[in-house]
Amino acid sequence: MTQRLLIKAAALLVLLASVNAYSFCGFYVAKADTTLFNNKSEIILVRDGTRTSITMSNDFKGDVRDFAMVVPVPVVLQEGDIKVVDRRIFETLDAYSSPRLVEYYDSNPCYQVVKEEEANWSAAVTSTNAGTRMEYDMVEKKFNVTIEAEYTVGEYDIALLSAKESTGLKNYLIQEGYKIPATAESVLEPYIKSNMKFFVVKVNLDNQKNTGFDYLRPIQINFDHPKFMLPIRLGMANSTGEQDMIVYAFTKAGRVECTNYRTVKVPTDRNIPLYTKDIFGEFYKNLFTRAYSREGKNAVMLEYAWNVTPSWGGMKCDPCVGNPPIYNDFAEAGVWWAGWNSASPVFFTRLHVRYSNAKFPADLTFQITPNTENFQARYILTHPAGGPFDCDESQEYLESLRARRKVEVDELYALAGIKPNDRSDNYINEFVSYMINKPMDSMLKGEVIPGENSPMDASDIEVDEAYIHSDMEPNEAFLQNDNPEKKNKPWEVPLFLGSVVGLALFVSRKRTKE
Repeated sequence: MTQRLLIKAAALLVLLASVNAYSFCGFYVAKADTTLFNNKSEIILVRDGTRTSITMSNDFKGDVRDFAMVVPVPVVLQEGDIKVVDRRIFETLDAYSSPRLVEYYDSNPCYQVVKEEEANWSAAVTSTNAGTRMEYDMVEKKFNVTIEAEYTVGEYDIALLSAKESTGLKNYLIQEGYKIPATAESVLEPYIKSNMKFFVVKVNLDNQKNTGFDYLRPIQINFDHPKFMLPIRLGMANSTGEQDMIVYAFTKAGRVECTNYRTVKVPTDRNIPLYTKDIFGEFYKNLFTRAYSREGKNAVMLEYAWNVTPSWGGMKCDPCVGNPPIYNDFAEAGVWWAGWNSASPVFFTRLHVRYSNAKFPADLTFQITPNTENFQARYILTHPAGGPFDCDESQEYLESLRARRKVEVDELYALAGIKPNDRSDNYINEFVSYMINKPMDSMLKGEVIPGENSPMDASDIEVDEAYIHSDMEPNEAFLQNDNPEKKNKPWEVPLFLGSVVGLALFVSRKRTKE
């Protein structure tokens, strides 16, 4: 009797697996990193008190002579406030915090459940006194632009500018060889009225050759200012469409949240079909688009939040994608308080913003919250039990397995707009051959041989584009799809122009004759 009760309890645990899966340790399968998103930028944002560090990655591709950018900053930066860092820090943070796919395994209901326990950055910094006071005065008189400072840091020549009006700033930049987008003047004006300064960057070709790198390294800036914000509007001057930005934020206290737009969690801890493992990248891209559209395309999405203090020995993810950031990583990221001898906490927040002129008319402003609740975007695969299914309890299990798989297929559509097809029908009915009382609908579809499924790729799925780009509920979308007189127009994906650093006006340089 006791054994039979244990077996029934095990079957009940299987039924509840989709509800309580978060409380168990799973096995890491795959991740959805930033390479999934085109026209994306990555920012490391560190804040404590009024001190801020911002590290900007750029994925510029092309001749470095064409690279230049303009970033609004609240104060005139000193030479020591500017660094170049190793771009691998972005790869480390992305890999550790990215949305992930995990898997669990059902136990055979015919056996008693036995729980098995398993248990340097380096930057060459030189200063330059390029330009005389007379030249600075001429610029100020002609353009109403003040050259506050000029430096050479690593492979970059940097100028700090202030201006009295946008036309003069635009004309000065054009004179200096920068190609300015037609919309730049209207975008620059609000920053000038707010007394912001402009961090103007171009490549020093000689220094770039000496670095030995065939790419441009990220730039890190540090400053003190009461405003906690990211100026995204200037980057919009380069594009008429949408841009993705990943923000890796670090504080001592807790989560970073946006104050002028809603911060919303992406859907997480959802059970999806096993075959999603083959198409996880495509799945998450569509899931994000759906979540972003459902929130009105004007929310900041939370993908990860956790205490990652190096000296803290607790779990920093469940499951972990890789090794957590260590002291050297925090130093590279600009987390100045996370030293070897420091016990100060480090809280890591990953935010994903998809922004456009229409939906994000204002720069992002943030606050540090006391919220230290753990969160991660993760999606669950549950493998069926192996046979034999030769006990009474196995029939209950097989019925629950088929019901669960139906829910997983529906979830796949609800989350990512991936339509049911023959593959999903076979998935639902894979173990019907072991059932004594076979469901009528499965008998009409023919016999399925368990385990005989070929790998999938993106070409094997059909995505309901109208649904994932809308705020419709899944039931509404099904009704529209079933009505031949109410067909949605194909979603027009906006064109992306260039490769943009999210905070920067990407202006490029005019070529000079050699």
